[in-house]
Amino acid sequence: MRSQTEVADILRGLGERIADIGLNSHQLRTLSALRRCRTAELGGHVDACTECGTLRVSYNSCRNRCCPKCQGQKREEWIAARNSELLPVPYFHLVFTLPDDLNTVCINHPKEAYGVLFKSVWETLCKFGKNNHVMPGMIAVLHTWGQNLSLHPHLHCIVPGGGVDKNGKWKSIRSDGKYLFPVKALSKVFRAKYVSLLRQSSIISSDDTKSCYKEIISSLFSKSWVVYAKRPFAHPSHVLEYLGRYTHKIAISNNRLVSYLNGKVRFSYKDYRHGSCKKEMELDDTEFIRRFALHIPPKKFVRIRHYGILSSTSKKVTLPTIRKQLADAPEIRFIDSRKIQSYDRRLCPCCGNLSMVTIEAIPPRGPPCSPTGVLPVAPERQSITA
Repeated sequence: MRSQTEVADILRGLGERIADIGLNSHQLRTLSALRRCRTAELGGHVDACTECGTLRVSYNSCRNRCCPKCQGQKREEWIAARNSELLPVPYFHLVFTLPDDLNTVCINHPKEAYGVLFKSVWETLCKFGKNNHVMPGMIAVLHTWGQNLSLHPHLHCIVPGGGVDKNGKWKSIRSDGKYLFPVKALSKVFRAKYVSLLRQSSIISSDDTKSCYKEIISSLFSKSWVVYAKRPFAHPSHVLEYLGRYTHKIAISNNRLVSYLNGKVRFSYKDYRHGSCKKEMELDDTEFIRRFALHIPPKKFVRIRHYGILSSTSKKVTLPTIRKQLADAPEIRFIDSRKIQSYDRRLCPCCGNLSMVTIEAIPPRGPPCSPTGVLPVAPERQSITA
């Protein structure tokens, strides 16, 4: 049975104590939007059915990208837009993870640290693509959390199994159906690229206050960095099904919250160190929100990026050209197994007809006047007006 606890409930229970956590203004504004989502504070509208007279009160959503209740429709729209971009080639999944030594840098300078992560991963793939005389492509999605809400920055990358050469012709990188590139070699090049770019960034300076960052960076070569690689997807159409679970994902969804009682938040998580077994963790509400706020991306920071032959500037030319060259490959038909239907506000929850019309707008911070649930007079005898 689905839990009735939501992140918004925890924020409301926290109240003014949220000021003691030490969050910045952007994080506080984001959490405020999540707390008010689909409540009278944001206003809304009243709909009435012209067939059966049923009334429905709907409050506005916050539309914030960190909100657990506002990502479903955006995810479906994004997947539909990517459907036409699939190529009849193998796709590979790579995950590039930053070591926890860099957590301090990521907390204090998230925009710069994560920007360097995107750039270093793409330069790493370009390096291996150059060795194979091709320009590759990549869709990268930033995640910053672990299952227990700890800071765990990593980049999920979907990479086609090939690229275009200098003449614009498609060339496959691997034909044996195994991993795209050697993982150990990827790890070493990724580490070198990231450290080099981080040293060139604005984070590192000659300031004494930032000397600790230099010590952290100088120690990064003492450990191996983690790059995870999967075998190619069974079929290109499975790529979008997979991406649908990752693109608009947030740190924790409401269905993982078990309870919120006496200032304690209990939630479920998977322990990947012990066979992905399901466990539960309990935190104080202040600590829970502190961890949740760690994963609010910086203002205007782009979490989903496209590179190379899949970039917005190149794909309009490269993708049709590649399809012509691979004309003998079987046609791809994407079937969304989740069967999520888009919400139609005209659908009456009572009679099932597309007959709901808006009769009243609810201003912010105020409920509608006397929502009775049923119109006082049959709709065929009285017109419905605001």
